[in-house]
Amino acid sequence: MHKKKMRILALFGTVMLAGCAVRRYQAVPLVPTESASKLDSRSLADAGLHAYLEKNLAGRSTPWPLRSWDLETLSLAAVYFNPAIEIARARVAETEAAIVTAGARPNPTLSVAPGIPSPYLLSLDFEVPIETAGKREHRIQSARSLDQAARFDLADSAWKIRSGIRTALLNYLLATRSLDLLHSDEQIRTDQVQILTTRFSVGEIPRPEVDLARIELSKAHLTIRTAEGQIADAKAALAAAIGIPVAGLEGFDFTWSDLDSPPNAESLSAGQIQRDAILNRLDVRRSLALYAAAEADLQLEISKQYPDLQIGPGYTYEEKNNFFTVGLSTTLPLLNRNQGPIAEAEARRKEASATFLQKQAQVISESEHALALYTSALKELEEADHSLRALQDTQLQVMQRAVRLGEEDRLALNAVEVESSVVARARLDALARAQTALGELEDAVQRPLDPGDSFPIKPESPALTTQPQEQTR
Repeated sequence: MHKKKMRILALFGTVMLAGCAVRRYQAVPLVPTESASKLDSRSLADAGLHAYLEKNLAGRSTPWPLRSWDLETLSLAAVYFNPAIEIARARVAETEAAIVTAGARPNPTLSVAPGIPSPYLLSLDFEVPIETAGKREHRIQSARSLDQAARFDLADSAWKIRSGIRTALLNYLLATRSLDLLHSDEQIRTDQVQILTTRFSVGEIPRPEVDLARIELSKAHLTIRTAEGQIADAKAALAAAIGIPVAGLEGFDFTWSDLDSPPNAESLSAGQIQRDAILNRLDVRRSLALYAAAEADLQLEISKQYPDLQIGPGYTYEEKNNFFTVGLSTTLPLLNRNQGPIAEAEARRKEASATFLQKQAQVISESEHALALYTSALKELEEADHSLRALQDTQLQVMQRAVRLGEEDRLALNAVEVESSVVARARLDALARAQTALGELEDAVQRPLDPGDSFPIKPESPALTTQPQEQTR
């Protein structure tokens, strides 16, 4: 009989082990020196980046290496390289696993009680738990809602990266243009000093006029040095926004075809902007997903008022006699009906609702404020454009013609050129404010507003669902 009991125990042990797929631990060590070396070797010429661009540019062929980079291609490069995206992807993988956890059914239990020291006593009990009142479905719904919220977080991370690329690229291109204008102004003021020096040498003007011109020339030299530093800083910021070292940008050009032509205010309806802010903002949609999760959690806590069941057969061997039983057990809800957890879940749902309404009100206010700033900045840019055109198309041309005819001297022309240089820099400042305001308006609705920009961010976007090759190696 003792051997019979051992065979029964061995049989149940074999069944249990056969039904368990055991996963082995795999170590993934982090080696700081190796990761630092990979970061230092990153470049816009990366072969994996080329494949990634080909997948995400909607059939647009990209000769490689791509020499000229625009906002769209740089944004994709940042999504490819920037570690913030990988963090958000890991969170999505975690919520996907949580859905599996929520849908897992409870395992049955087996209890074995051999007789000791008597070999003529053995009890086996097998119980299958049964969840009631749809608890499993509510858990799954909550996990799915949290997964959706994590996907909105992933898309929001991609948008923030794109927004950072836009700001960095704008600053770099504007700094480059500013340096060009400053070099032109330097040449104009150098000519001015030469003209005044000649006039002073023949006694036509006093020395203070020459000294004043030299002071302005010295200021121009200093401003150029400052502008060169700003370009280096802007380039470093662009590299950081992409997620590569500054050396990875060397040898490449950066363009923005519509930089001088931001969309006019008439093309941006206030009603459409507000609608986009309410419906398209990823943080609003995330808040809505979190509310759905809170709703499912409340349903789960309410369903817990109904106890689960445990049902299963039992077997007892005693003194050569076999006994079979069918057991049923449950928890009696006598002392509490889950009132506390239900009240907590109701409070969390109320908090999620208030958070959603607060977020909606916030984005409406942000979109209205951003649109007002952009409209004002556009008017300033239009005025600067008008002033620059009026100066260059009329006054400057008239003065140049007068000099050719001998009606005016070079100093008068130089004065107009200085004025034109000042107005050109003012126009560049106005353009910077307009493009910055446009970027803030795009952030308020989280979609590109420039007709030439096509980089929509959605949770199902290929740029987010396509895993970068560099990350999977």
